[in-house]
Amino acid sequence: MARGRLPEEIAEGVQRMSLQDQLRVRAYIQALVNMRPRGTPGTALLRLAGTLGDEDAREMSEAIQTGCEQVGRDGW
Repeated sequence: MARGRLPEEIAEGVQRMSLQDQLRVRAYIQALVNMRPRGTPGTALLRLAGTLGDEDAREMSEAIQTGCEQVGRDGW
C-alpha cells in the first residue's frame, strides 16, 4: 500500500460501510485529530533539574513510600 494512496483507500472502505459505521469512523477521526498530548514534555522540565533540595527530596520520598505503597481492601 502506497502512503499517498492511503486516504483514497480509507475513503473507498468508508463508502462501503453502513451509515452508522460511517458516523463512528467520522467520530473516531475527529477524536484523533482533536487529541492533544497530555502532560508536560520532559524537555520543558529540564530547567527544574537540580532545584529540589536534599531534605525536600527525602520528605517527598518518605511521603510516597508511606502513602502510595499500600494496597487497600478493594485492591487499589
